[in-house]
Amino acid sequence: MPKTVALVTGANKGIGFEIVRQLQEHGVTVLLAARDEERGRAAAARLGVPFVQLDVTDPDSIKKAATWVDLAYGRLDVLVNNAGISVPNDENLPSATSIDTMRTIYETNVFGVVAVTNAFLPLLRKAPAGRIVNQSSEMGSLAYALDQDHPIWLVNNLAYNSSKTALNMVTLSYAKELWNTPIKVNAVAPGWCRTDITGGEGFKSAEQGAAIAVKLATLDADGQTGTFMEDQGPVAW
Repeated sequence: MPKTVALVTGANKGIGFEIVRQLQEHGVTVLLAARDEERGRAAAARLGVPFVQLDVTDPDSIKKAATWVDLAYGRLDVLVNNAGISVPNDENLPSATSIDTMRTIYETNVFGVVAVTNAFLPLLRKAPAGRIVNQSSEMGSLAYALDQDHPIWLVNNLAYNSSKTALNMVTLSYAKELWNTPIKVNAVAPGWCRTDITGGEGFKSAEQGAAIAVKLATLDADGQTGTFMEDQGPVAW
């Protein structure tokens, strides 16, 4: 059996792909999970890792993925909830945001994380020291949102931003439940990276953005839990 087994959702491109690659460099057996089977298999083949079809909005897909991992490995050491989406809002105003857009974003960014975490938690409990990393964003920071001078005001995307705020509470809730166990649960902010979700704009590469998730996915026994972190340190809630 491999020493450490990790699964990364939404990993056929961008930051997720880089998380898989960098975890490989740490000697981790990484399962590349993606919704689209063709793209996912192609990405997995590029890295030479197993592919797992997993649509975080599809309960049957999640169940099949968890069953496959259980049969193949009997446990899961690391779960990186990386899959996430955003829908452009041309007006950049909360009052221009439709309820359908909110539901679509939350289905993946919030409900999908809960569904996947619940499905894989029994396997994480079988690991000597499980790690859960949730891909959040500084756009979900309430402290930053209250700061009129912070750049968050330049992208006032209600659906996406609030989904990441909700994800931060999801992270804390699991961290609190698992506080006295070997499982550590943290949220990360990769920063503004040049990926499809940002339209190819940003200050950082996907490789740079992946680093913080990899760091928290490979925490030792003395590592923190219940945190919201970026490369420079804690992000204000």
